[in-house]
Amino acid sequence: MTTDTDPSLDAHLVVDQGTFRLDLTLRVAPGEVVALLGPNGAGKTTALRTLAGLAALTAGHVTLGGTDLDRPERRVWVPTERRPIGVVFQDYLLFPHLSALDNVAFGPRRHGVDRRAAREQAAGWLDRMGLADHARRKPRQLSGGQAQRVALARALAVDPALLLLDEPLAALDARTRLDTRAELQRHLGDHTGATLLVTHDPLDALVLADRLIIVEDGRVVQEGDAATITARPRTDYVARLVGLNLYRGAANGLTVLVGGTFPLATAEQHHGDVFVAFPPSAVALYPKRPDGSPRNTWPATISGIQRHGDNLRVQLDGPVGVAADITPLAAAHLHLVPGQAVWATVKATETRVYPCSG
Repeated sequence: MTTDTDPSLDAHLVVDQGTFRLDLTLRVAPGEVVALLGPNGAGKTTALRTLAGLAALTAGHVTLGGTDLDRPERRVWVPTERRPIGVVFQDYLLFPHLSALDNVAFGPRRHGVDRRAAREQAAGWLDRMGLADHARRKPRQLSGGQAQRVALARALAVDPALLLLDEPLAALDARTRLDTRAELQRHLGDHTGATLLVTHDPLDALVLADRLIIVEDGRVVQEGDAATITARPRTDYVARLVGLNLYRGAANGLTVLVGGTFPLATAEQHHGDVFVAFPPSAVALYPKRPDGSPRNTWPATISGIQRHGDNLRVQLDGPVGVAADITPLAAAHLHLVPGQAVWATVKATETRVYPCSG
C-alpha cells in the first residue's frame, strides 16, 4: 500500500478532447506493475501521453515521488525530457541511425552522463537483456523481440521512477510474444520504480501486472488483482475479457430476473440488484427441449459460429443473448448453422451471483 511519502505515482488525469473526457485516478507503488486495460477509444493512450508529458492535463495532477509534474491549477508543467520517466512505445521508436548500444546510451547522455560512461552503462543493460553480441547492430538488423528488449533497456537505463509500457508486445508474432513476455516479466520484477502497462491484451495484463485497472469511456469501471477481476466482472467488456456471460438483474432468493422478463434459477440466495455470470462452457445445446433434472432452459436462435481454441463458440439470440462453447463433434451431431433454432440450458449450480455494489 502506498503512502504520501512513497516515491510513487499519484495522478488524477482529467483531459478534455472535444466530446470525450478522460477522468482517471491512478496510484502506483514503487516496484508495482499496474495494467491499464480497456477497449479502443477508452482513453488508455491519452492517459499514457499525459503521464509522459506529451499532452497536457485540463485539470487534476501528475505527481511522482512527491513532486508535481503537471498541475494546471498551479500552472506547474515539467516538460517530457525533464521527467524521470522511461517509455517503451508500441513500435519501439528506436533511432534508426544509431546502433543498439547508442540507442540505450542516449538516455544517460541526455541526463548529463559523459559519452564513455553512458556507453558503459548501455553495454551493461544490453548484457542484462542478453544482447551483448548485438550492441553494434542498427535497429533494422534486429528481430522484433530484440528491438523490444533494446527499447526496454533504453527506457530503464535512466533509472526511471515511472516506466510506461505502451502495448509493448503488440508488434510481435505469437511465438516471439510468448518468449518476450517471459523476459519482460523477469525485467519488470527487477525494476524498483513504478510501472504502468497500457494494453488491450488480457493475457499480457494477467501475466505481467500485480493489479489491473479497467477503463471504459474515459473512466475506471473496475480495479483489483487478477483473481478479483476474473471472479467478479462488472461490465460486458470485462466479462468478454475473462470469457464469461454476464447479466445484471433483480434477485429474489434463488431466482434472478434478467432483462426484466427472464427468470434465471441460481444456487445462491440473494436479494436486490445483482450480477449473474457463467462460462460459455456451462451452456448446453439441444435440438429440442430437453427433459431431466431442473435447469434453466430456453429457446434460442444461432446468430453466429466461430472457432474458439479447440472448440466452437456459438452466439445465441433469445430471451437472453448468450455464448456457448461446444466441441466440433457436438456441433456436427447437432448440424449447427446460423439461423437454426435450438434449446439452451444452464444448470443453476453453474451460475455465480454477486451484488452490483461493493
